[in-house]
Order: sequence, then structure tokens, then C-alpha cells
Amino acid sequence: MLRINRLRQQMAERAIEGIIVSSSPNIYYLSGFTGTNALLFITQSKSYLLTDFRYVEQAKLEAPDFEIIKTDKDTYQTMDSLAEGITTIGVEEQAVTLAQYRQLEKSLSGKVFKEASTILQEMRQVKDEQEIEIIKQAIKITDQAFDLILPDLKLGVREEEISLKLEYSLRKLGASGKSFDYIVASGHRAALPHGVATAKQIEKGDFVTLDFGAKYQRYCSDFTRTVFIGKPEANHREVYDIVLQAQLAAIEVVKPGLTGREVDAVARELITKAGYGEYFGHGLGHSLGLEIHEPPSLNPREEKVLQPGMVVTIEPGIYLPGWGGVRIEDVVLVTNTGAEVLTQASKQFIIID
Repeated sequence: MLRINRLRQQMAERAIEGIIVSSSPNIYYLSGFTGTNALLFITQSKSYLLTDFRYVEQAKLEAPDFEIIKTDKDTYQTMDSLAEGITTIGVEEQAVTLAQYRQLEKSLSGKVFKEASTILQEMRQVKDEQEIEIIKQAIKITDQAFDLILPDLKLGVREEEISLKLEYSLRKLGASGKSFDYIVASGHRAALPHGVATAKQIEKGDFVTLDFGAKYQRYCSDFTRTVFIGKPEANHREVYDIVLQAQLAAIEVVKPGLTGREVDAVARELITKAGYGEYFGHGLGHSLGLEIHEPPSLNPREEKVLQPGMVVTIEPGIYLPGWGGVRIEDVVLVTNTGAEVLTQASKQFIIID
């Protein structure tokens, strides 16, 4: 109920009398319900979970703090009676389709709708101790999977094979699924920041970037390492070292009170001074939790301030078209005084002959 009480406080401050929660991560965050069809309707005195026949018993078990309402017709029509006497209703603008919003206006005619996505985004930004422990376990799984996959990085192996073995390893280690489509990008494809695995074979002289994440108890991890196949030349070592130094420098400055823009600038300035600024085209990192990308971000435009309990990635990269690229990513926890690096896998320049 602590999260519901915090939500009600935020609703009161924004003059919102009731709120409709429709996105799966937020439904789980507030109620614990894991089914695929539900809406929450929360007022200052009531907490309702609306679902169909398939999930009623599951909802009673998973969301004991909510009154479970079985819906036999349009869910918004059912909600109309629950919203009697309420004028202002918060809606997750970022989760509701245009068709759903039109139905909402029809079924709840006469109500005033306010955007409420930011309320839940802000609540979820700072993780509690239980959430942090779950995320740590998800990260431990990715660390272990990286060690398991290294022997499979051989000449002639297809990127898709590596991706498949990664998913098997993560599942075997206890993951319930993957956080996103794995990035396995080798050779010239390593210049693609989001180079999803293809049938390309690993060749001598390739950088191989591995970017993957596990889901554990619904929380995400995110992990990137870049290894080299064969004998690296001086420029390979140079680019790798620049990215590593940029990452370490950014981690060093992470602390409460800094904006995402200020942390990003530390890594970006180092890469730019080394002559590769135009080849670092994405933000330094992002928060994660129930979703792989959550606010705040670490990029040149982010003015949100870091707070203790936020969990963010630090992942600078250099991408040279036609040549390859390097990205190194850790997940860090913002503490009261700085940052705790949660990712434990080695960041040394790994060379595989």
C-alpha cells in the first residue's frame, strides 16, 4: 500500500480525483498483478482492478489490496459507475491509443482527463531496496552469461548462433526472458549501435559487440562488451581504450545532484578531444527497471537530476562506418555519495585468437 499512498499524494497535488492505470509495467508496480488484461482505477479512497473472467482468481491472489471487478462488457463502461461523483481523471497518455481514448471519452462522458504518465514515471525512477536486489540478480545473470558465451566466439560462427546461445544461457541461469532483442554485431556491423544479430559469420579482424539483457522477476538488466577476434592493430586498441576511459570517467562523476546532461558531457568531452566526437551519436545511458528504457536518460538534453536509488546505464561508444565499433556498458546504482557499479564482468580488452 505504500506505493498507492504515494500515488494518492501525487494525485492530490495535481488535483486528480481518480486515475486509470493501463500500462502493464505500472499495473504490476502498483498491484503485483501479472495478467495480460487489466485496468486499475484508483481514487483517494478506493483501489479497483478490472479484469475479465480468465484472470479474476489470479487477480485475487496477486493483488490482495485491490477490489477485483469482473468485466463482462466494455471495461470503461464498467468504470463509469465506479467514477460516480468524480470529475477529474488521470490517464496514462503514453499508454493509451487514440481508439482507446475515444472510447474513454464516450464511456466516461462529462469527465475531465489529465495526463498522468509522468506521475508513475517519477515514482518508478527511484528504486526501493527490494527492486535493487532483484535488478542485481538480473545483472548477475548477464555477467555469468558473458563468461559462458566467450568460448563460442569463434571464426565462422554466425551472429544468430551467438544470440541463440546467449538466450539459452540466460534462461538456464534463471532469467524469465530477455530485456530486448540481443545485439550481436561483428566486423563492419559493429559500427551499428543497434546491430541486431544476422547470419553474418565472425571473421578474423572483427570487433564483436554483444549487447544483451535478462529479465528476472520482471526487472531488466542491460550489458555490453566488445571483444576482438584475431590480432588487433594499434587503432583497435586506441578506440577501445578511449571508450573505456570515457566510461570510467563518467562513472567516477555519477552522484546525486548532477543532471543527466552533466554526466553525459564528461564522457562526450573525452571522446571528442580524442578526435572521435562525431562517431559517438547516442546518449551515454538510460535508467532501467520494469522496462529496459526508463527516465531519466543521460544525454546532452537531459536536465533531470540524479537521485539516490536511481539505476542507470553508462554506455559510451565509438562507431566508425565500414570499420567497426566499440561500446562498453555497465549498470550503476546512484548512492547517497556517488555510484555503485553493479555490473561485475571484466572490461579488459579481450582478444580471442
